[in-house]
Amino acid sequence: MDGNIIPFPTRQSSVPEQVTFHRRELNTILSIYGQLVAAGEWRDYAIDMGRDCATFSVFRRMGEVPAYRIEKRPKNAAKQGAYAIIASDGRVMKRGSDLAMTLRIFNRKLMKLADSD
Repeated sequence: MDGNIIPFPTRQSSVPEQVTFHRRELNTILSIYGQLVAAGEWRDYAIDMGRDCATFSVFRRMGEVPAYRIEKRPKNAAKQGAYAIIASDGRVMKRGSDLAMTLRIFNRKLMKLADSD
């Protein structure tokens, strides 16, 4: 009788099904996003959550390539930091293990916009 028993499949806890942004991370990202929308720089965004990476893409206009991608890759946390800001041409603008510090790159953009008024 033991030969007919089929074990119930279990989810392996070490392998996440999907990488996601947590509420605090989204609040931090959306705070910067809102400021740059108010400044007229950004218009739209998209969120993509995959097996290896979660991506928050920012668009200047609908239907074009993202101006910036904010990526969360937990596998890179010990090496380069889990977060990366990537420009539309593929250049990595900044990497870090702290999201708020990594997003500071956009504070310079906000300061330049405020100075030009």
